[in-house]
Amino acid sequence: MALASASLPTLALPGHATLPAHYRAVRAQSVALVQPLLPEDTVVQPTLDVSPPKWHLAHTTWFWETFLLKNYLPGYEVFHPEYAFLFNSYYNSLGSRVNRADRGTLSRPPLADVYRYRAYVDEHMATLLGQLAELPPAATELVELGLHHEQQHQELLATDIKYILSTNPLAPGYLEKSALPAAPATVEAPDFASPGGPARPAAWLPVPGGIYPIGHQQAGFSFDNELPVHEVLVAPFELQNRLVTNGDFLQFIEDGGYRQFQFWLGEGWDLVNREGWLAPLYWSQAADGLWLRYGPTGLAPLNLAAPVSHISFYEADAYAQWAGARLPTEAEWETAARHFQATPQGGNWLETGHFDPQPLAAEADPSQCHQLLGDCWEWTYSAYHSYPGYQRAAGALGEYNGKFMLNQLVLRGGSCATPESHIRLTYRNFFHADKRWQFTGLRLAR
Repeated sequence: MALASASLPTLALPGHATLPAHYRAVRAQSVALVQPLLPEDTVVQPTLDVSPPKWHLAHTTWFWETFLLKNYLPGYEVFHPEYAFLFNSYYNSLGSRVNRADRGTLSRPPLADVYRYRAYVDEHMATLLGQLAELPPAATELVELGLHHEQQHQELLATDIKYILSTNPLAPGYLEKSALPAAPATVEAPDFASPGGPARPAAWLPVPGGIYPIGHQQAGFSFDNELPVHEVLVAPFELQNRLVTNGDFLQFIEDGGYRQFQFWLGEGWDLVNREGWLAPLYWSQAADGLWLRYGPTGLAPLNLAAPVSHISFYEADAYAQWAGARLPTEAEWETAARHFQATPQGGNWLETGHFDPQPLAAEADPSQCHQLLGDCWEWTYSAYHSYPGYQRAAGALGEYNGKFMLNQLVLRGGSCATPESHIRLTYRNFFHADKRWQFTGLRLAR
């Protein structure tokens, strides 16, 4: 059942002309994401990867207090001396902190106090932002980083809330069905009543080979892991014009894909057997054989035309092997995104309000590459490591990306939980190969 009080959050759109306005919009968006929840929902931490929504609201506020207000606003006094211990995430250089696995034990401070903390910091940030022209350029750079940091946590809020509510035996929805926008029309109505193939066939599109620049090349913000720009030799390849759908993936399941070791990497095969995985996260099969999936309104019949999501790298790679194809590298993905002139406009983002990947629209041109930005983060077959010439920043901010560059895979493209103003073609997300609580999907290459 859906929460009685749940309605679509009023989300701020990107494109604000000034940093103060952008700051207010981003901060309001974080609060809007939590509005459909009950206070009890905001304390739950069902697994290590998921943080309580209350913690996200406080941690993003701690970031502004720690990196901006304490350093650039004379006379600033912290809201509470213990909040640095409670809401530091992983910055070893900034002192001790609550263990990540224990964030769900923080029944105090109550949610009301966290909102007061946000209001206190917002009031002082308004003062600081009014003086920004008089401060060193490093302060403006930190404001931009803080905005993108909070947007990262907005995506985590959306996916963590989904996981939290899905683990409740009542399977409450995040939103009422009436609050969701209309889904795009597909070539044919997806058959929800019985398993089947995708509503729209995929097509292979050629991408020419060559030596291509990779990395953030334009003016404006980027994370340090998108730099420096460097050249990569890319051989000619083909890429499918859309994401793999639930219907596509269901064929893999029905063909025994989860029971045939030959499609799996060794670690993935061990994981599938140890955890008993038989389908993507949030899928379940009713006694009558109908496939269901937990989504923003609770359990619902599987939409076969929508992109498959919440799959691990191991599952994405196994599907690609079964399909006689492969995953693209991140250099191939970025090259293709530039070749097909992908833009965020018109994509399925956090602001769109679906909170779920959407089927490809009926009017989509099959000769073009679709869904490159938005809907699902796309697993690539590239390890997350530094680009040639990368230098980690000094101090605490050097812990932001650099120390994670080992044993993780790169994902590209953004998702339905990513704020539109947060994404770029060069954006490098990264997760361990077994993670699937994010909106992670795949696109085939060959």
